[in-house]
Amino acid sequence: MISVAGQPRDVDDSGGRGDVAGAVPRSLRVAAAVGWRLLVLVAVLWVLWQAFNLLYGEVMSVAVAALLAALMSPAVHWLVRRGLNRTLATTLVLVGGLAALGAVLAVVINTLVAGLSGLSEQLVASFQQIHDWLIRGPLSLSQQELNQVFQQLSEALRIDRGGLPTTALATTGTLLRFLAGVLLGLFTLFFFLRDGDSIWSFLVRVTMPRTIRFRVHNAGRQGFITLVAYVRATAAVAFIDAAVIGIGATVLGVPLPFVLAVLIFLGAFVPYIGAVVTGSLAVLVALAANGVVNALILLAVVVCVMQLEGHVLQPLLLGHAVRLHPLAVVLSVTAGFTLASVGGAVLAVPLVATANTVIRALHTQTRVIPEHGGNGHQQP
Repeated sequence: MISVAGQPRDVDDSGGRGDVAGAVPRSLRVAAAVGWRLLVLVAVLWVLWQAFNLLYGEVMSVAVAALLAALMSPAVHWLVRRGLNRTLATTLVLVGGLAALGAVLAVVINTLVAGLSGLSEQLVASFQQIHDWLIRGPLSLSQQELNQVFQQLSEALRIDRGGLPTTALATTGTLLRFLAGVLLGLFTLFFFLRDGDSIWSFLVRVTMPRTIRFRVHNAGRQGFITLVAYVRATAAVAFIDAAVIGIGATVLGVPLPFVLAVLIFLGAFVPYIGAVVTGSLAVLVALAANGVVNALILLAVVVCVMQLEGHVLQPLLLGHAVRLHPLAVVLSVTAGFTLASVGGAVLAVPLVATANTVIRALHTQTRVIPEHGGNGHQQP
């Protein structure tokens, strides 16, 4: 108690303010402020996640359309620069791309259907050889536990060729949803190719404040450039991986080399993890058909191709602006697969690469050009 002019007053720890907020430690106030903001953020993410689950098919159709637009847009721009009407150029590129894709899919599907049962038999035989080695080899593992594991794997790998079409399209509802997703994807792809720039400009204009529109618009364009580079480079890397491993399998006399090459090509669109899984399948087939030495040689080929991809092809084709750290790639693929299955695993890395470029672009822009006149200039 201190008396000033004969009147006592209380002195608290808040510097004499005497208010309740001042009596709360600063660290607790900061923690509370951060905490309620985190709760709001979690609530927003939960709402977005529920919307994604509700519209999963539509979202995936639009996402695939965006990837295909990134792959096809350079051809559209090339035709437009040579004087062709943009709508006609988009139609020609879309029809030509669909025709080429249909021809490739026809060959791939026929080959896969013809060789898939044989491939599953080769893999079952490989697992049986590994099973015998684990029991009789130096590890001497329990036969009962191994029998259960390998029985489950063998049942999963046995494929009924006659049941493939009925399994894929089991119900009319599944077929209708699939066709609706394809139509939505084609419709979206056409307008992404024809009106992508104007669509993006409209979205920025109606959603962003005037002071940051130019920054967001420029960052979005750089993000799309990154997406174009990523899709084209990934397709090139996947083709090289499939060609080298397929040629190696053919030279070594491994059964079904074309089927294995197709699987490796598709798996390469999931960086690192896809190549490891599909390459392991090729090695298992070589082990079952041609023995340990042949399998080890093919394993060496697969490892060399993966090293070539990671240290030469990706840096050369993607560049430093697009290239992500391997840990970021693996975590992105894992999270994408957990949240959205195979489609999420395929889309995770291009999404992260694009977001990385957009964030970098936003951080490097410090001054904004006013949209209608003014003396400001955009400078990195």
